[in-house]
Amino acid sequence: MEEIKDIIRQMDKAFDSRVRIGIMAILLPEQWVDFNELKSKLGVTDGNLASHMSSLERKKFIEIHKQFVGKRPNTSYKITAKGKEGYAKYLVSLKKLLNIKQ
Repeated sequence: MEEIKDIIRQMDKAFDSRVRIGIMAILLPEQWVDFNELKSKLGVTDGNLASHMSSLERKKFIEIHKQFVGKRPNTSYKITAKGKEGYAKYLVSLKKLLNIKQ
């Protein structure tokens, strides 16, 4: 049986934040989700969400699409294949931690 420290080492630090876990959970079943919808579902500020999205974008876990709707800018996000894989691995490790018997 794996030790706790080994399981934790395998977990991607990109998901150390509850907001990022929430972002990935929202994006996983969806095609594209816009910024305002994510902000509303997560209950976070513009700046807070933008910071977390930048972190996930740097890891190439999300894809960004910018466009204008009328005269207003609109930014939408979608999970990438790499993001799905990274999130799935994180969830497997989390389940292992939850199932460890002391």
